[in-house]
Amino acid sequence: MTGTDFSEWLRGRSDERLRALVAARPELVTPVPAHIDGLAARACSPSAIGRALDRLDRFTLSVLETLALRPGPADRETLLTLLGRAVPDGPDGPGAEVLGPALDAALDLLTTRALIYGPEDALLPAPGVADALEPPAALGPPVAEVFRHHPPERLDVLLRDIDPAYEGGGGHTDGGRPARERLAALLADPATVGRLVGEVSPQARAALDELVWGPASGRLPNARRDVDTAGAQSPIEQLLARGLLGATGEETVALPREVALVLRDGRVHRDLSPGPPALEGPVRDQDLADRTAAGQAFTFVRTVEELCEVWSVDPPGVLRAGGLAVRDLRRTAQLLDLPEWAAGLVVEVAHAAGLVAAGEGEWLPTGGYDAWRIKATEDRWAVLAGAWAAMERAPGLIGERDDRDRPLNALHPDLRRPGAAQMRARTLAVLESAPPGLAPTPESVLARLAWEQPRRRPALRDRLVRFALREAEHIGVTGLGAPSSHGRSVARGDGRAAGLLAPLLPRPVDHVLLQADLTAVAPGPLTTDLGRRLALTADVESKGGATVYRFSEQSIRRALDAGHSAGDLLAMLERHSATPVPQPLAYLVTDVARRHGRIRVGAASAYIRCDDPALLDEVLADKRAHLLRLRRLAPTVLASKTSRAALVDSLRAMGYAPVAESLEGDVVVARADARRTEGQLAARVTATAAPDPETLTAAVRAMRAGDSRRRPVEAPEGQVPRSPATATISALQEAIRQGSRVWIGYLDSQGHATSRILEPARMEGGYLTAYDETRATVHRFALHRITGIAEIGR
Repeated sequence: MTGTDFSEWLRGRSDERLRALVAARPELVTPVPAHIDGLAARACSPSAIGRALDRLDRFTLSVLETLALRPGPADRETLLTLLGRAVPDGPDGPGAEVLGPALDAALDLLTTRALIYGPEDALLPAPGVADALEPPAALGPPVAEVFRHHPPERLDVLLRDIDPAYEGGGGHTDGGRPARERLAALLADPATVGRLVGEVSPQARAALDELVWGPASGRLPNARRDVDTAGAQSPIEQLLARGLLGATGEETVALPREVALVLRDGRVHRDLSPGPPALEGPVRDQDLADRTAAGQAFTFVRTVEELCEVWSVDPPGVLRAGGLAVRDLRRTAQLLDLPEWAAGLVVEVAHAAGLVAAGEGEWLPTGGYDAWRIKATEDRWAVLAGAWAAMERAPGLIGERDDRDRPLNALHPDLRRPGAAQMRARTLAVLESAPPGLAPTPESVLARLAWEQPRRRPALRDRLVRFALREAEHIGVTGLGAPSSHGRSVARGDGRAAGLLAPLLPRPVDHVLLQADLTAVAPGPLTTDLGRRLALTADVESKGGATVYRFSEQSIRRALDAGHSAGDLLAMLERHSATPVPQPLAYLVTDVARRHGRIRVGAASAYIRCDDPALLDEVLADKRAHLLRLRRLAPTVLASKTSRAALVDSLRAMGYAPVAESLEGDVVVARADARRTEGQLAARVTATAAPDPETLTAAVRAMRAGDSRRRPVEAPEGQVPRSPATATISALQEAIRQGSRVWIGYLDSQGHATSRILEPARMEGGYLTAYDETRATVHRFALHRITGIAEIGR
């Protein structure tokens, strides 16, 4: 069969089967081919075949390789016999019982994806598939390729050593047949190969055994290549002299494919399992795993919130090449009390969720963060988990170095890996398939994924999988290694994760226990509002079952800078304390508030203003103020060339309590939510989004229409159709239901009316998606630009 036969086979498929094909291989209709021949050509392109092969599991790929190695068409029974020899317990063992159904499923999948074609009793690989599989089943190149560059004289010597009856010369047999063809026929004969193997030493036989199941080539720097059987000394030279190995380069040899197939004793693959390997690992109590994962989820949400609050006040800078500096990541890890890899994960997930972004040279929370933080905890976690599952970045690579020995920083563009989201989704799917309570070991997950995607690069795949497993535990998708109920929902993408997580989360408390040592103990997770207020007024001293906050002069001043008065702070503490406000804490608040703001700092470059001239005298007399270069303008005003922010910080370091004021003389309130950059919450995106059925139907209909009319259709001459808007919409809806063609009038971007012949597919959001026969393409039409509609031929 040829490429033309393949096109005809595709043309004979039903619309339902074509929809299944483009659903499984959506790249074939991006953009939509003009006709079935275009679909066939695209399906046989190397890139499209490569992507389709990458989606096959090991058994299905083995079926395809077995078919590709056949010299001609094969039926199901032939394939069943060949594959049965590779089942570990033999063709009559337990593994063979599931081989038949597994083969049927594999053949159906390969046929659906157009990787094989033809009638059931004469199946063939699609054009280009055999080339894309090279080398199949870890086999070496065929004899013709191995001995392609051997001179005719060497081939004559080789054939005489293998077949004493050989009487050819000059690279041809006595019948004019090329010597390479004669050599290929001899090395494909089991009797000849058996005789040649019997002539070599045990050491040569052992070397041959190492190459039989792959890799089929090796390096051999010092062996003589042009030797005959009489002059061969080393084991490798014995194999070379008999054609059991061939020199493919100055220092490389290869085992010919025909020889390997004979030595494999009729098997194409060594061990073949129709099903995936079982997941292994300890069994946990599922309720305990769910509660543990819920605790991790709650902690992760609060950590992301703490990150955004810290960066609201003290945002780190954006590197010139993009990303977060190493020192800033370390400082963030210390503030969050996390290892650097976990802090990097928090930063990356917050960025992927749209909570932080680069703005004016700094990493700042976005406006979307304010919308996110008022949501319920379970909804906030669902946003973070969804962003993590779908992001095309690999946080686990933070801290490593790239090919040019440059560090890979958090939030750097080079952390993007095109296969990261897909591999994370595959890992989650494997976890979701585990029985309840099973905590699969990383090794068993890797073995399952190696079976599901054998063509993936194992080094990168294994690293991404290990990253995903570690991150899933930290985020709360798994608990004690076992997938949680809400984690399984994230893997399925069914939107039920928040509802499953909600009953497992600890109930937030709205009170603390104030103590005389200027500390407050939170007996549980605080409500969002109280947590933000307390974080502004006090500093976290320790975390654990209960969080301990410590009040200090600096923390009270921070709250006063944010616009709160002493009365506001004491009222808040009284309202949310289960105990009376201790006297030392009340004294601290009132004392700091009394001194707060007596000195005002404005912009001259900067100036200091104070109603008490004696206090300014004290500042001028302080030796530490020498670097500020202060100059008195009036009894209550000092000027400085230092910036306002630096002047405020310097005075506070000297023990004073200044506040910044605006040009109008008003106090500048340092609100934590004042520093924001543009950005919204990330939309929920699945890692493997498939085209919707309406688009697939329109694509198949367009290819069918293009097949029947290979030239663009001309619109009827005369006036463009015009009809009322309601009648136009109704007629389009009816055409979509019936799958019929219509003639419409359409205004282009310049307002000119044109005629179009369409096959409408769907109508939504003010747009009509249809196949435009006048331009032979799928197009979207704005409904308000359609002037009218008429039947074809009216």
